[in-house]
Amino acid sequence: MKQYLLGVDNGGTLARAALCDASGREIAVVSYPTRLLTPAPGQTERDLTEFWEATARCIREVIQKAGIQPAEIACVACCGHGKGLYLIDGDGKPLANGIISTDTRAHEYLTLWEQDGTAEKIREWTCQSILVSQPCALLRWMKDHRPEVYEKIGTVLEAKDYIRYCLTGEAYGEMTDFSGTNLVNLHTRSYDARLFEAFGIPEMADKMPPLCSALDLCGRITHEAAALCGLQAGTPVAGGMFDIDACALASGVTDEENLCVIAGTWSINEYISSVPVTDGTVAMNSIFCMPEYYLIEESSPTSAGNLAWLAKNVFDTDKQEAARQGHSIYQVFDTLAEAVDPATDLYYLPYIFGSQDHPCARGAFIGMNAQTTKAQMIRAVLEGVVFNHRMHVDKLLESRKDHPPRCIRLAGGAAHSTLWVQMFADILGLPIETILSDELGTLGCAINGAVTCGLYASLKEAAAHMVHVGDTVLPDPQKFAEYERKYRIFTQMVQELHPVWDAIGTGN
Repeated sequence: MKQYLLGVDNGGTLARAALCDASGREIAVVSYPTRLLTPAPGQTERDLTEFWEATARCIREVIQKAGIQPAEIACVACCGHGKGLYLIDGDGKPLANGIISTDTRAHEYLTLWEQDGTAEKIREWTCQSILVSQPCALLRWMKDHRPEVYEKIGTVLEAKDYIRYCLTGEAYGEMTDFSGTNLVNLHTRSYDARLFEAFGIPEMADKMPPLCSALDLCGRITHEAAALCGLQAGTPVAGGMFDIDACALASGVTDEENLCVIAGTWSINEYISSVPVTDGTVAMNSIFCMPEYYLIEESSPTSAGNLAWLAKNVFDTDKQEAARQGHSIYQVFDTLAEAVDPATDLYYLPYIFGSQDHPCARGAFIGMNAQTTKAQMIRAVLEGVVFNHRMHVDKLLESRKDHPPRCIRLAGGAAHSTLWVQMFADILGLPIETILSDELGTLGCAINGAVTCGLYASLKEAAAHMVHVGDTVLPDPQKFAEYERKYRIFTQMVQELHPVWDAIGTGN
């Protein structure tokens, strides 16, 4: 009997399931959007019942699409967006809506903790900056603003941990995710009561799930989940991992040689290291899915989601026309943007969902005039996203200046655009390699599952067999020089707008 691996990936906008074989070959993939709820400015949520049902539908339909028997699935592994907040009550039922990682409601606490010294104090234990959508901040917001929910919390989970709980009935907090919550001491690799005290949420120390690793067997498919998902009851379920770990793993990042850049809803920029970066120069250290390494990360909600926003809110008519002609709007965007001179001084600040640089940052086009065209706006968005990636990458390169990367492995929506891939090379000034897989999150899950069920002895061995690298794209020296000029202007704009964002605040 053949053996397949089922990967389940839940980002901020989509539920996705894919089946792979042990060589990494994708057999079938199904995805469905999950409804975004925005009950108030800065709040981004999802209904937990809808979230689970969309995921179950993906699993059920991908098995049907692949034409395999459920008994042929050797293991299931899940990944999902990090940060955010997914709660169940004392009876194991969904509690309130799930909070997605683009949520900024808790921004006031970042200012408070920066001013009162909490941010500096906890860094000694967590090796992290405090991010606005981390559970530490969201739980404090719940305590102060929704005490009726806070008092009913039974267990705190992250996105993929909630889906695994729905599949198995067992609640665990997997380390790649939970080590990025600011609630785990990275030195002891355990919860630390001092952190809960520092954030003013001491009651939550007893609401944390047991910690597990990505490779742990964390339960088996229940009869109830099997009936809903079309799986075989008793199928093993691995611990799974944070989606940025899954994408790094599926990009073949199993040593310290390369950087990984993920251009999806979030701008994720990362590498792995045998030692954490503890001098405060990077935003995040967490435990990698290969636990002998730390994942060194710089991130913000400033990446390819901006292009999706542009398509929906500015180019909706063009999008509908492209669909009628059998094209994707993103193909149209590439064609239009490619004809624009890179020297054009139109700039886009990709902060419609927030920024790493300022809690109240807003998106903007700067440099428009009466002659500005749609094509120029599209190119400005593409460039602005990459410029902001570079702000992150520059910090990572500074943290490893004695060990420059050989190349950057690029994943996410931007990796599907030839123009955008070249733009990453030209702006970052480094070779870019892409991976011959459209779904890196689910591939990373498949690699995870292959090790948990014993098909491979280690993640490094599994990745060597299941990851296939595509073309290498080199920087264009002339465009790199032009983009150096524009990047300096971009970063100056960001800094000069800080007082403006202070004045605007987080209102409508």
